[in-house]
Amino acid sequence: MLRSVSICAVFLIHGAISYECEKSAETCETSLLISHRLTMMHKKVAVYSAEGRLYKYDVTNINESNSIPINDVITADGWEDSRLVVVANGTLPGPPIIVYENQTIIVHVTNHLKSEEVTIHWHGITQKGSPYMDGVPFLTQCPISPGQTFVYRFVASLKGTYWYHSHVGAQRAKGLIGALIVRERTSLEMKEHIMTIQEWNHDFDADLEDAKMVFGFYENRKKFQSSQSLDGQFFSNIKAQSGLINGRGRYYTDENSHNEAPLEVFTVEQGQQYRFRVIAAGQLFPWSISVDNHPLTIIATDGFDIEPQIADAFIINAGERYDFVITANQTVDNYYIRAKTLEINRNTTAEAILHYHGANQNVQPTSVPRQCTADDRCVVINCFFPYYPEEYFTDCLPIDGLKLKSDTDPAPPVHQGKFKEYFLNFAFPGIKSFPSTINGRRFVFPTKNVLADPDYANFPCEEADCGEQKHCFCTHSLSINHGDTVQMIFLNMGQGTGWAHPVHMHGHTFYVLKMGYANHNNRTGLKLEGNSDIDCRGGTDRANSWCNNATWSNPAWANGNVPGLELLKPVRKDTIIVPSGGYVITRIKADNPGVWFLHCHIELHANDGMAMLINESFPHHPSPPTGLPNCHSYPDNEPQPSTATTPSSMTSIFPINQETGTTDADFYTKQNFWIVVGTLCGVIFLQLCIVVYSCSDSSRKRASKYDMNGKSNPNFSY
Repeated sequence: MLRSVSICAVFLIHGAISYECEKSAETCETSLLISHRLTMMHKKVAVYSAEGRLYKYDVTNINESNSIPINDVITADGWEDSRLVVVANGTLPGPPIIVYENQTIIVHVTNHLKSEEVTIHWHGITQKGSPYMDGVPFLTQCPISPGQTFVYRFVASLKGTYWYHSHVGAQRAKGLIGALIVRERTSLEMKEHIMTIQEWNHDFDADLEDAKMVFGFYENRKKFQSSQSLDGQFFSNIKAQSGLINGRGRYYTDENSHNEAPLEVFTVEQGQQYRFRVIAAGQLFPWSISVDNHPLTIIATDGFDIEPQIADAFIINAGERYDFVITANQTVDNYYIRAKTLEINRNTTAEAILHYHGANQNVQPTSVPRQCTADDRCVVINCFFPYYPEEYFTDCLPIDGLKLKSDTDPAPPVHQGKFKEYFLNFAFPGIKSFPSTINGRRFVFPTKNVLADPDYANFPCEEADCGEQKHCFCTHSLSINHGDTVQMIFLNMGQGTGWAHPVHMHGHTFYVLKMGYANHNNRTGLKLEGNSDIDCRGGTDRANSWCNNATWSNPAWANGNVPGLELLKPVRKDTIIVPSGGYVITRIKADNPGVWFLHCHIELHANDGMAMLINESFPHHPSPPTGLPNCHSYPDNEPQPSTATTPSSMTSIFPINQETGTTDADFYTKQNFWIVVGTLCGVIFLQLCIVVYSCSDSSRKRASKYDMNGKSNPNFSY
């Protein structure tokens, strides 16, 4: 190791290579090689699963054969037909990168894909002072083409659980994910485990899944039916066949039968405490996480410590992170760690094993989930609805019911003249079409690096199609002023509701001041109608309003005067679930100049346009790093007339004569005008002669292709 620069040390954690920096180093440097791999392949040999192990494809008696090392195979859910994945350094998920507070991170990302570009977003890292490292194509950088390398350099300023993932198309759902852990420069209080959770489909990749969502999804001559959540709302048309924890899972043919694929194993010592850092790396579904026989103490979310809260389970949405602690105080044995989506008409499950040191590793757990009863109710944190159905005997604790652990980090205050409030509705409004939008605007990516040229935009949103009861396509942006306190109300209301949206903000961790649910039946848990705190405007019929121009129903709530705000110890997050028919009040201080992406973290929704950019503190934007690639369409704006047709366009390629103030093109045009006209007339006359002769000659030499009535002539031949 070097004195001030550390090439990350390499460790094996749960089968994946982990890169950990030296605690004393100022700079940490590593690399990610992005490439394709196939699941269920050991080198060039196919494998299959049996009794939690892997065997070569032609093994018929597993009792007389050696198994294949599990760590050498991307198993996913054990489905034997290989699926193509996009991975970092050959593993799913990619290698965890573990660094320490205030270290400078340098990551060389090389694209070894044959046909796809790539960028890497460092999810949750605010990139203060380094907005060009945020990893959003055409907002902060050019995408990395096949064969190219891009070097990311930024400071890990705040401890916490973060992660990295591709920000190009559907590559995140194809497998390009990994943990980024920033630790304090102190000794660990307890041992830690990292856990990524995602849904999986082994039949087709995420691009095909996206196409089926957009153009139509059918199976066996039947239209695919969306799965439904506990509150009666619907998920998008994604078919999750299984779930993966750290890249491993099992395919269940029914609730009790599976393909015996190997699971991730977390080893603990009896009597010790362990911190689990959980990352929701999936593309759509919320997951309920629990550990059999072990209550969870939730201690952090999205990198920020909270006052400890004991719960039986917590719900984690795409992009979120939760840290919990368990005490290994049970009998030495194996126990299931369970993750289930909140679908009520499908069983999508992910499992892992909590293995007590000393227990038989070859024996599957026999533990069962906790049974909630009327006399012993369960508690679940981070619900996107206020009530479970009454037969679940479960109580919800919403995210705004948690408190930040720090006493010295209140919400930014409201100062007259330096406070702005914006209502942003994440929804699918429409009549004939239902695009993914924010305030009725479907985001169109620019075709060049906006941060390097913030005045550039292909499609300004002032076009006539935008409005209260309209939707339009544009590079939707919001400019905020340096030093302002900005309150953003994320809505999910009006005609286009029906899905809860996990909203992620780049460049900031916002303060969560209040969550407002829709009205729900407290017995069935079903949603009844939208929250009345919001006035959607745009018409007298609230149910049919598109809610593109919302405000408070009570005008007295303006200027930060909403009752019930948590201002002293609000939870800080960068990803928050916005409930269907409800809202979340967030607040930031505009102190991080840059262009930041704000979007739903459901991959299909973001790709379809549920996104916008925040142009923050424009006069304070830092200059691009030296040598930052420049990319744009050709031409890089609206099509222009050909340079060969008009004198005005010719001036761009001829130098100006400093004595006359004219260009060589002007001189050329004046002196040769009549010569050019005469030549053109001669050419036209010659062409007319050729055409007349050709037509008469053709009529003599062969019959017409068509007769005089326009019908085909059977005697015609070439």
